Amino acid sequence: MTDSKPANEEKETRTPAPPSDDLTETHHTLATPAGEIRYTASAGRVVLREQVHEDGHFKGLEAKAEMFITAYTLDGADPTVRPVTFAFNGGPGSSSVWLHLGLLGPRRVLMGDAGSLAPPPYGIGDNAESLLAHTDLVFIDPVSTGYSRVVTGGKASEYHGFKRDLESVGELIRLWTSRNGRWLSPKYLAGESYGTVRASALATYLQREFGLFCNGIMLISSVIDMGTIRFTEGNDLPHVLFLPTYAALAHYHGLHGSRPLREVIDEAVAVAAGPYLQGLASGSRLPGADRADLIRRVAGVTGLAEDYVRRVNLRIEHMRFFRELLRHRGRVIGRLDGRFTGYEPDDGGEKPSDDPSNVAIRGPYAAALNHHVRVDLGYSSDLPYELLTGRVQPWSYTEFEGRHVSVSSMLGEAMRHNPHLRVYVACGYYDGATPFFGAEHAFAHLDIPDELRSNISFEYYEAGHMMYVHEPSRLRQSATLAAFVGGTAPSA
Repeated sequence: MTDSKPANEEKETRTPAPPSDDLTETHHTLATPAGEIRYTASAGRVVLREQVHEDGHFKGLEAKAEMFITAYTLDGADPTVRPVTFAFNGGPGSSSVWLHLGLLGPRRVLMGDAGSLAPPPYGIGDNAESLLAHTDLVFIDPVSTGYSRVVTGGKASEYHGFKRDLESVGELIRLWTSRNGRWLSPKYLAGESYGTVRASALATYLQREFGLFCNGIMLISSVIDMGTIRFTEGNDLPHVLFLPTYAALAHYHGLHGSRPLREVIDEAVAVAAGPYLQGLASGSRLPGADRADLIRRVAGVTGLAEDYVRRVNLRIEHMRFFRELLRHRGRVIGRLDGRFTGYEPDDGGEKPSDDPSNVAIRGPYAAALNHHVRVDLGYSSDLPYELLTGRVQPWSYTEFEGRHVSVSSMLGEAMRHNPHLRVYVACGYYDGATPFFGAEHAFAHLDIPDELRSNISFEYYEAGHMMYVHEPSRLRQSATLAAFVGGTAPSA
C-alpha cells in the first residue's frame, strides 16, 4: 500500500532564493618580460539592484539583473596608484571574450591566423604581454551576453538598448569601484566595435551620474558615429569612407601588384576625399566624361571591374564588395577581417552567406573561454556562455529617434569637462566593419577645442577588426596600450 495525498491538497510551493553574487576567487602567477607577477582572479555574477520609490517613499533595492565579470588584480599593489581598466566588446550582443582572451587578459587564445589556422580543439596559453602587468582588468559581459542574465521573471528586452545598456554597465563599474576601494585608482575604459559607442558614452555618463572621471579611453575598431557605416538611402558618406578600406583589401589580395600598401591607401584617400565625394554629391548632374573618369579611378583603387562600378552606380555597398572582389577566384572575403577568405555554394550570389573571418575566430574563442572559466577560474554554470548572441535584437535606439546614432557629442563633452582625458583609437586597415577612414572622419568632427586634439592618438595595423588575431599587430598593440596607461611592469 502506498501513501497518497488527497487530490485537493495544495502542492507545496517553493519560493526561489533571492539572487546573490556568486564570485569565485583563484590565485595565479604570470611570467612577463619584466619578471613574474602574482595576481588574483575573481569570476562570477554580480547582482544589479535598483532603487524603488513608490508614492514618494523609498521602498528599498530590487534585484534586476545578474552580470558576469572576470576581474584580475595584482597582489599587493597600492590601489591609490594602481590603474584599473574596465573592458567590454560590442555587437550589440557580444560578450567580452574577444578583448579578454585575444589581447588584454593574462591568458590568450592560440588559434593561428588567416591562411594558417590551427585545427580544433585549438588552444590557450599564458599572455606574457597582458596589460595586467600595468593595470588591473575587469571584463564585463552586458545583459544577455556571456553568463549575464536578467533575474528570474525579469524582462531581458528591457536591457537591449542604448540607454539601459549604458546604465547597467555604468552601475556595475560603480559597484566594483566602490566595493574594491578603487575610487582613487586611475581608471580606464576599453571598448571594441559597438563597445566604442558604449565607452564613449560611458565616459560622460559616469561623470554626470557618479562624479567618476576616467584617465583614458581605449577605442578599438572605433565607430562613434553610426552614420559613417550605415549604407542607408540618401547617405553617401559610407561609400566614401569605405573606399580606402576596399583599396587596402584589394592590395592584400594581390590586385595592386607590387605597389606599397601605403601608396595604395594614399591614392584611395585622395580619390575618396576629392572627386568621389564630389561626384556622388553631384548625382545626375555629373557630366558624362567626368563620370566615366570617376568610374575608372574607383575601379582602379578597389580592384573591381569598371563594368561593375558602372552597374552599381558608383555606390559600392560593403557586403556586395566582400562578395565581388574575389568572385573570379571563387572566394568571398571576411567582413570583420578581409584577410580571411571562404567559399560559397555557388558564385552567383550578391552577398556572402557567412563572414569567413567570424567563422574562423568563433570556435577557438569559445573553446578557450569555456576551458578558462571552468578549469582555470573555477566558475561553473549550466547556462551557455553567449559569445555573440542575436537575442538582443532588435536593439533599441529610442534616444536617437529621427536621427542617426552618434555619441560624438557625449565624447566631446567628456573631453571638454575632463581635459586630462586621453583617447586611443586603434584602426585595422583590413577591417570591413568599422573602416579607418570613417574613424578619422568622426574624430575630425569632434566638438572639442584644438588644444585637446593632442589628447587623441591613432594607431593603424595591417590587420582587421580584431587586429590582435594578427600576431605582429598584437605585440605592437600590447606595447602601445602599456604605454597608454602609463604603467611600468612590476619587478619580479
